[in-house]
Amino acid sequence: MLRYMHRSGFQPFNQRLLPWVQSIAVPRSHGVQPSAVRHVRSWSNIPFITVPLSRAHGKPFAHRSELKHAKRIVVKLGSAVVTRGDECGLALGRLASIVEQVSVLQNQGREMMLVTSGAVAFGKQRLRHEILLSQSVRQALHSGQNQLKEMAIPVLEARACAAAGQSGLMALYEAMFTQYSICAAQILVTNLDFHDEQKRRNLNGTLHELLRMNIVPIVNTNDAVVPPAEPNSDLQGVISVKDNDSLAARLAVEMKTDLLIVLSDVEGLFDSPPGSDDAKLIDIFYPGDQQSVTFGTKSRVGLGGMEAKVKAALWALQGGTSVVIANGTHPKVSGHVITDIVEGKKVGTFFSEVKPAGPTVEQQGEMARSGGRMLATLAPEQRAEIIHHLADLLTDQREEILLANKKDLEEAEGRLATPLMKRLSLSTSKLNSLAIGLRQIAASSQDSVGRILRRTRIAKNLELEQVTVPIGVLLVIFESRPDCLPQVAALAIASGNGLLLKGGKEAAHSNRILHHLTQEALSIHGVKDAIQLVNTREEVEDLCRLDKIIDLIIPRGSSQLVRDIQKAAKGIPVMGHSEGICHMYVDSEASVDKVTRLVRDSKCEYPAACNALETLLIHRDLLRTPLFDQIIDMLRVEQVKIHAGPKFASYLTFSPSEVKSLRIEYGDLEVCIEVVDSVQEAIDHIHKYGSSHTDVIVTENEKTAEFFLQHVDSACVFWNASTRFSDGYRFGLGAEVGISTSRIHARGPVGLEGLLTTKWLLRGQDHVVSDFSEHGSLKYLHENLPVPQRNFS
Repeated sequence: MLRYMHRSGFQPFNQRLLPWVQSIAVPRSHGVQPSAVRHVRSWSNIPFITVPLSRAHGKPFAHRSELKHAKRIVVKLGSAVVTRGDECGLALGRLASIVEQVSVLQNQGREMMLVTSGAVAFGKQRLRHEILLSQSVRQALHSGQNQLKEMAIPVLEARACAAAGQSGLMALYEAMFTQYSICAAQILVTNLDFHDEQKRRNLNGTLHELLRMNIVPIVNTNDAVVPPAEPNSDLQGVISVKDNDSLAARLAVEMKTDLLIVLSDVEGLFDSPPGSDDAKLIDIFYPGDQQSVTFGTKSRVGLGGMEAKVKAALWALQGGTSVVIANGTHPKVSGHVITDIVEGKKVGTFFSEVKPAGPTVEQQGEMARSGGRMLATLAPEQRAEIIHHLADLLTDQREEILLANKKDLEEAEGRLATPLMKRLSLSTSKLNSLAIGLRQIAASSQDSVGRILRRTRIAKNLELEQVTVPIGVLLVIFESRPDCLPQVAALAIASGNGLLLKGGKEAAHSNRILHHLTQEALSIHGVKDAIQLVNTREEVEDLCRLDKIIDLIIPRGSSQLVRDIQKAAKGIPVMGHSEGICHMYVDSEASVDKVTRLVRDSKCEYPAACNALETLLIHRDLLRTPLFDQIIDMLRVEQVKIHAGPKFASYLTFSPSEVKSLRIEYGDLEVCIEVVDSVQEAIDHIHKYGSSHTDVIVTENEKTAEFFLQHVDSACVFWNASTRFSDGYRFGLGAEVGISTSRIHARGPVGLEGLLTTKWLLRGQDHVVSDFSEHGSLKYLHENLPVPQRNFS
């Protein structure tokens, strides 16, 4: 049965329903009139995105990241998704959101099909209303009074409900899709439509013609006439249409679709019944993994339970269609669940025929957790021995490391900007510096984990200690910086933390060998699993959602990377800085000999670094002086492009290009120059436009310098020193995991101390709180006890 719907032609038979349907809160197209749509296809305010969608059908996608290339998609809406909790009526807000997502994908040039439930629930609502209305009229006539007796509603037969609800359900879909200038067509099917060859060809031809005309087919079993499902009635190699799960799978294979999305009221497949303490969502499900799944009861409404969904999904997968089972009812995700799946995000359970060679990222996280706990129990000398061994490997295996790095550089040639190429490059001197830094970390790690910070005698024989402990599992995400890997690994080893590393693909060869050497060093004390390199196709955004595995995220890379991670992190703290807008204020009493050296080193020594100078503040009295001329001449010799701040530009007849913003991190041989009238104005400028990273004053006036040091609210504030000193190695920390501009836990270059937290140890002898009550036998002492001195040897 086919009904074609167009905004200008279709009228639902129930005229009382139309105003209610049109009242649904769905944003309308701007200025699109029905008459205009008959001839020219109009788009709503949803952006049109061009996506390379064509692919040869045959094998399903192997990885989630490939789902964005899906051209033809079937979305199956389960009864629990479409209906309200009382099962009498539709979840209108949820349906409107689903229609919007389907419309977005359709307007991207994809071919969308819906398999929907809901006719029975909608019909049940209508029939109940009619029965109540007729009963109330009869009772009013018989009683002569308005005292109505309690009315019993008979049990409504499902087929009758379906017959009454189909037209209203489709009217609702039409009203919603019309808001996005999209047409829809209703197709009702039964099992016979797939088993009868002629009907099957007719159905196939109809669907293809609708898709060709940019129409969204809305398919449902014809529940008004369909017979009850027969158990175990599947034909050889064919799945019977006995519920909408099997219908969606059959339709997906018949139409050679790329992706089938099955939305239900659970997040996906679990290795235990959902809701149990040990239940874990299965991210990727492979054929043959049925033994790892415990099926619970079926959903609150509908014919198919999760077992039916898995069976249908595996059948579709075998037929060449990728499948994702996900939750379409959760209020926090239902508004973008379909688009998230198509974008390749980790939503629900993805069915794949390709098993990865290594462990999943969740398994790697568990391995890092377990390995990190073992690492923390080692003696300090053993952790130091691992780091010393890693330092030796960096110099002993330098040829292999540099060869791998050469491959990365060759593959990145022409694709990466010059500053990023410099970050990517390793050299013998870099490896030697790394080894020296690692040995510093080993020396400082002797008294890190388990150090007593405070001791208190609470009462007699009741003593409290606060001691340092590892944070847990760290996730460090870094771009184009292979030298970051051994630095961060050494700090994690020294602090007893488990570590997940996610490096940029541009440094894949370098990261692989450096991680191999790290695990070789860890193996000398049997803690190889403590540090894991994520090599799967895991998106950074997906990693940031693993709040049950990861305790702290540390991004190392561009300001855009840091901002993206801070935005994506769900319940996991992020340590880092989004920008390195470093300032240098040249005071009126600055030394001529010092200024040019400090400016050159801060800006030109390594302009891509986050601690490089970006804005140079000049006291007004220095304009048109030899000192100012020397600064400008030096910058020109170093080929630094100068941008003029508004005040500086006002002093010049022919000025450099005026800066577009005073809050820019150039990361290259570019600098902004601005003029200020005093040290206070310089401080105010830094607070308004800076990023709280590193700021410097150049002056010979000690009083002015101290005022600057005390009043600038940044992680690092220097006097007569280059901004480039803002570095863990130069601070004597051995290395750093990054520079933090946050105001809690750690600030500035974060070394070993920043990767530790504390716990409290209380030792008593049968002490209970009631003994310290008003009439108890004990009193609180709260005496501070001496703390053992740290061993700095």
